[in-house]
Amino acid sequence: MTFLIVTVAWAAHTRLFQVVGKIDDTLALLNLACMMTITFLPFTFSLMVTFPDVPLGILLFCVCVITIGAVQALIVVYAFRFPHLLNPQIARSAHRALYRRRVLYIVLRGPALCFAAAGFSLVFYPASYLLMATVVFLPYVHKAAGWCRRRLMGPQEPPAHSVEVFTFDLQEPLSKERVEAFSDGVYAIVATLLILDICEHNVPDAKDVAQRFHGSLVAALGASGPRFLAYFGSFATVGLLWFAHHSLFLHVRKATQSMGLLNTLSLAFVGGLPLAYQQTSALARRPRDELESVRVSCAIVFFASVFQLAMWTAALLHGPDTLQPAARFGGGEHAFMLAKLALYPCASLLAFACTCFLSRFSVAIFHLMQVAVPFAFLLLRLLVRLALRLLRALPGLAGPAPDAQDAAARAPLLPASAPA
Repeated sequence: MTFLIVTVAWAAHTRLFQVVGKIDDTLALLNLACMMTITFLPFTFSLMVTFPDVPLGILLFCVCVITIGAVQALIVVYAFRFPHLLNPQIARSAHRALYRRRVLYIVLRGPALCFAAAGFSLVFYPASYLLMATVVFLPYVHKAAGWCRRRLMGPQEPPAHSVEVFTFDLQEPLSKERVEAFSDGVYAIVATLLILDICEHNVPDAKDVAQRFHGSLVAALGASGPRFLAYFGSFATVGLLWFAHHSLFLHVRKATQSMGLLNTLSLAFVGGLPLAYQQTSALARRPRDELESVRVSCAIVFFASVFQLAMWTAALLHGPDTLQPAARFGGGEHAFMLAKLALYPCASLLAFACTCFLSRFSVAIFHLMQVAVPFAFLLLRLLVRLALRLLRALPGLAGPAPDAQDAAARAPLLPASAPA
C-alpha cells in the first residue's frame, strides 16, 4: 500500500512537471518542500497501521497529503502567473485559464478527499480509511473507466483546447548526463535513508504507549521530537545541496576530469549526511557527546559543500569550453552562483567555529544554522543584487551596461526534473 501511495504521488508530480517546462529558484524550493512531505508519507502510513483506531495517525497522513496538494497548487498558480515557466505549447495557448483550472482540479481532488477523511476520523474512522483508499486507487479507477468507455463507445475526438500530456526529450552531452544522473541517484538515496530511519525506530510500540505514556500517542511522539527536528533539518540540507549542485550543472557545458573527481568527493560526504542525522537526533539521549556530534555534522556539511564550490572554481579555470557565457567571469550569473555555492561552506564553518567558543550552546547553534540557511537561499538573489548595485555605485567600479543577449541569459531557469 505504501508503494501505491508513493507511486500515485510520483505520477502526479510527473504530470505536474510536464505542464511546468522550466523552474526558477522559487519553484525549486517549493518542489523541495513537496518532496520532503512525500518522503514523510511512509512514516505516517506505518503509524496509521500500528494504531488503526487512533485518529492521530489518520490526521497526520491526511495533513501530509493536503500539504502536498497545497504546495503543488502553489507551483501551478506561480507557473501560470509567469508564462515563460510553462511548457511552450501551453504558454502560447489561448486557453491558458482552462489549462490552469484543469490542472488545479487534478492536483486538489486527492487533498479534498483527505480533508473529508480527516473530519471523519474524529467521528467514524472506518469512513476515513474508505476515503483514503479512494485517494490511492482513484487514478487507477479513472484509467480503467476510460479504457472501458473507449471499448464501448469507441475513440472520441478530443476538444481543441483539451489538456494534453507533454513529454520532453532533453539531449545533453553524455559525460555531463552521467555525472548528473549519478549525482541525482545519490541525493535521492540519501534522502530516502533519512526517512527509513524514522520509520524503523520512531513508530511507537502499542504496549509501550499503553504502559509508559498511559495510552497517549501524542506524548509518545513528543518523546521523539528531537529526531523529527533532526530529520527535517537534515532533509533541508540534502535538498539544498542538491539544488546548488543542479544549479551548477545548469551552467556547465561539459564536465572535465577534475570536476568529476571533485563531484565524487562531494557525493562521498553527502553520503555521510545520514550519519550526521543520527548524530544530531541522538543528542537528547547522549547529551555528553553533543559537542562532538555537532562538530562532526558541521564537518560533513562543510566538505560536502566546499567540494561543490571547488567544482565551480575548476569550471571557471577551464575557460569558455566548460561554462555557459552568462556564468563566466563577469557574466550575469557569476556572482549569484558563487554566493549560492559558498553559502553552506561559510555557514557550517561559522557554526563549527562558534562551538569552539560557545560549547554550551553547540546544539542551538547547529539547529540555528539548519533553519537560517534555507531562508538565506530565499533572500540570496536579492542580497546579491543589492551588493552588486552598491559596488557599481562606487566610483570607478561601474561596468558597461549589459546587452540584450546577456540579459536574456541571466534567467536562473532549471530544467524541470527533480529526484523523487
